[in-house]
Amino acid sequence: MENPKPSLLAIGTTLAGIALLACLIFAVPALHDAAVAAVHGDTAEVRSQLDSLGVAGPLLILALALIHAVVFYPAEIVDAAAGFAYGFFPALVLTMVGWLLSGLLCFAIGRSVTRPLLDRWFGPERFERTEAMIERGGVTLLLAVRLIPIVPFSLVCYAAGAARVPLWRFAWTTVVGYLPITAISVYFGTRLEGLSLTDPLVLGSAAALLGLLFVGHRIARRGAGAAL
Repeated sequence: MENPKPSLLAIGTTLAGIALLACLIFAVPALHDAAVAAVHGDTAEVRSQLDSLGVAGPLLILALALIHAVVFYPAEIVDAAAGFAYGFFPALVLTMVGWLLSGLLCFAIGRSVTRPLLDRWFGPERFERTEAMIERGGVTLLLAVRLIPIVPFSLVCYAAGAARVPLWRFAWTTVVGYLPITAISVYFGTRLEGLSLTDPLVLGSAAALLGLLFVGHRIARRGAGAAL
């Protein structure tokens, strides 16, 4: 069964939102510098921009998460910088809110924009394969792909929108599935200043990350096989 075609209004609104995000990146110096630093993996520079903004720093975290919808960079960079700047629990709440908002934006784009644009962004074969997996894999696969750090956050959100996953299911699986990796990244950020490879908590976090990668990969492979 084919997905219904999006209306011109939905397409226009989505593209206008993308254009607005692009304008914000170039118009706000701190946002532009932080976005460039995130793309280059410079956690220290992202943290410097957060410090320079004072109370507006949390807004920068949210803005960077939203920008991730159209500018793809390792999400862990922002998580670690937030943990470095604000401590574990405030940073964890802040980043999870940011990634949920970013995910909902990508989800809306996946439902609204024309398919050729999504294919051009991610490659038609890769996007169609991800969309088919999510469409047929159900809740288990939605949770599993969130546990795999190498699977791009935005790609999953776009594909879920294009596959017409129910909004509530998408939202709660995003929060539950993305929480473990976000927590680990934020924790690493809190330890950046005195990072030691012999720290039991750091070693435990690294082991947990590898464990999530293994479990998520196994579940995703099983769900993909069942979807075929």
